[in-house]
Amino acid sequence: MTRIRAARIAVTAVVPAELALVVCLAAGVRLPGWVPAATEALLVGVLLLEARVLHGLYAAERARGAGRRAACRAAVRAVVPVQVRRLVLHELRATAALGRWVVRRRHGVRPGDLAAPYTGPQTAMMYGMLFVSVIETVGLAVLIPWPAVHRVVLVLDVYGILLVLALHAACVTRPHVVRPDGSLRIRYGALFDLVVPADAVASARVDRRYPEGRLVTLSEDGVLDLVVGSQTTVTLELNRPLAFTRPLGATGEARTVRFHADDPRTLVTALRRRPAVP
Repeated sequence: MTRIRAARIAVTAVVPAELALVVCLAAGVRLPGWVPAATEALLVGVLLLEARVLHGLYAAERARGAGRRAACRAAVRAVVPVQVRRLVLHELRATAALGRWVVRRRHGVRPGDLAAPYTGPQTAMMYGMLFVSVIETVGLAVLIPWPAVHRVVLVLDVYGILLVLALHAACVTRPHVVRPDGSLRIRYGALFDLVVPADAVASARVDRRYPEGRLVTLSEDGVLDLVVGSQTTVTLELNRPLAFTRPLGATGEARTVRFHADDPRTLVTALRRRPAVP
């Protein structure tokens, strides 16, 4: 257990250090020779520790009869913090969404499904953030007199612009989905994904609200708000609690789900037309 805890702390600490080094090198900053060497030595040490701990956990899972893939997944889950795993996964999915956005393809939408977009309230804000980021990049390029600092800031600004684009692209290419069987998939980009089976839906109605709080908020009485642009437009009453996962891995249970759809009436009508459960 001590080794696992040490491996978790090491991987959490080395990721920011390696990211900072990559940003500096990509920006063309001339660092003292010992800085990259020390960082890479630290990285090698962490990798060796990770490899040793992972191998031990993998061997233990195999000894219990787990398959190779299952043993590998169990070892990674034990060592790498869930927040790190989910952040990396979010960024990979959002980056992939950029390509899907360019070719106008949507994720998880099959023939016969109803895709329900939800980006309307946030589109202007996203493009506003992009505009501000571009202006900031140009302004800092003029104002910052130190070349090394200018290069680092430029790399970070470009990364920030791509991240905002990727987040919006993930929201566009991952809409809510109503299946022909009456099930519903509620999403927010690559950050949130909740599948509601048809037999769990008690009722659905158009209900515009303006809740306060973060993207995902759960009240004490089990009301889950998935807020887009400070609003929700659909209220879904459930006949049993459903478990969901927050963007960074925490879990909860919802009895009512309130979320936004750009055309809530069409979505609610599609849910009400679901086949009767025998």
